[in-house]
Amino acid sequence: MINPMTLNPVQAQSIKPVETNNLSTSSSPADLTKTFGDFLQKALDGVSAQEQNVHTMNDQYLLGNVDVSQVMVATQQAELGLQLTSQIRNKVIEAYQEIMRMQI
Repeated sequence: MINPMTLNPVQAQSIKPVETNNLSTSSSPADLTKTFGDFLQKALDGVSAQEQNVHTMNDQYLLGNVDVSQVMVATQQAELGLQLTSQIRNKVIEAYQEIMRMQI
């Protein structure tokens, strides 16, 4: 039986609340777009970091430095992150299409 205390914890990224950067109601659309773009960039960087973590864990497993359960946990985290990113992309495209269908 594996003792859970001997396993090295997989570095999981926690979801942090979005910082408002003290945006007032008089912020320009360019400022809001930049903030949203920064948020998306950070989210995509997080997914990329998870994927890199899987590759690192896989290499460490091949060298015998980590347990297979750690590799599986890292793999599942990266897969869930990718699925979440795909669903968010789908919803953004759907919202854009809905806006384009609106009559003025």
